[in-house]
Amino acid sequence: MDVGSWLRSLGLGQYAAAFEDNAVDAETLRELTAEDLKELGVSLVGHRRKLLAAIATHADRPVSSGNYTQSENPDRGKGTDGDVAERRQLTVMFCDLVGSTTLSAELDPEDLRQVIGDYQAAVTEEVTKLGGFVAKYMGDGVLVYFGYPHAHEEDAERALRAGLALVERIGRLKWRETRLSARVGIATGIVVVGDLIGHGSAQERGVVGETPNLSARLQAMARPGGVLSDDTTRRLVGELFEWRDLGAVEVKGLPTPVRAWEVAGLSTINSRFEALHATRLTPMIGRDEELGLLRRRWERAKAGEGQVVLVSGEAGIGKSRLIAAIQDNVGDDPLTTLRYFCSPHHRDSMLYPFIAQLERWADFARDDRPAARLDKLKNSVGAFPRHRLTRSPSWPTSSA
Repeated sequence: MDVGSWLRSLGLGQYAAAFEDNAVDAETLRELTAEDLKELGVSLVGHRRKLLAAIATHADRPVSSGNYTQSENPDRGKGTDGDVAERRQLTVMFCDLVGSTTLSAELDPEDLRQVIGDYQAAVTEEVTKLGGFVAKYMGDGVLVYFGYPHAHEEDAERALRAGLALVERIGRLKWRETRLSARVGIATGIVVVGDLIGHGSAQERGVVGETPNLSARLQAMARPGGVLSDDTTRRLVGELFEWRDLGAVEVKGLPTPVRAWEVAGLSTINSRFEALHATRLTPMIGRDEELGLLRRRWERAKAGEGQVVLVSGEAGIGKSRLIAAIQDNVGDDPLTTLRYFCSPHHRDSMLYPFIAQLERWADFARDDRPAARLDKLKNSVGAFPRHRLTRSPSWPTSSA
């Protein structure tokens, strides 16, 4: 497997030395993101898009001189882990370019190819940044899996974030005087995934189940620039997003109506923990010692003895629930609460937690123009000491 030859086959051989110096082989190539490519010296946006599209297209195939055939992968068909069909939960996204039929009638085939290429590259870059796997290009349609080949706890959230990002990104693309737009459908469910379609070099990674069909149907019902979600995805992410309930809708091919939701955008809810636990919390059990320690430290702090407490533990162990409990215990005391948490979705913004808190404190609205936001911020500065500030926890298990 020669990554250098693969790069040269794409016309990007000038980056071969950088890939070799950074030990990028066929295995690590599949995991590269746009930020990784920047660090490797791929400074041109067009080159990054081309590489991301090529990586996504051939992510489940070996890298060689640019020709991908079964004979180059001796492990294919021998029951390796990558080729064994498996049952798992996936969040499936289907994205479609609006008005492509009209464009095909108006544009020269070479111009249309350029439009479709730009659209596909934009979709690939946005979903790859959030861990999505581009399973198939179908002309103006793109099928994407979240939860395959690598599963994440928040795959449903990643898919929704990617959907919002790519419809905004596509909405900024123009061909001459025509502005492009896309529509997205997202559904979550149990599927069987593996090398189930085709034979030999025509074999591709596919899924079997109702979920891909549902995502495609939801996409067809979405308005241009809209993102529709099924009810399962909606329940997995709680109140992390703002929603418009479309009620039960008839879906072609399904025996009963399904509940559909339109994603309006990210929510401004103060607490991520509360957003994901919208129902009433159950009583705490077995945390008396930890809760007692926090209460004692709080009493010392009120008496003028500064205190610092570190609460650490593995993901899901109940750190956020413990903090919520102590806040309930001291809620009647005069205090100012400042909460900052890092987020894997904002790794490039060191000050993101502080920016988000200021935006919430100044009561920024999603549609506010920059001048309006500046006015709100100026008007709020003088009132800063009188505010009780809260910052929604974005990712309780991450570190600053």
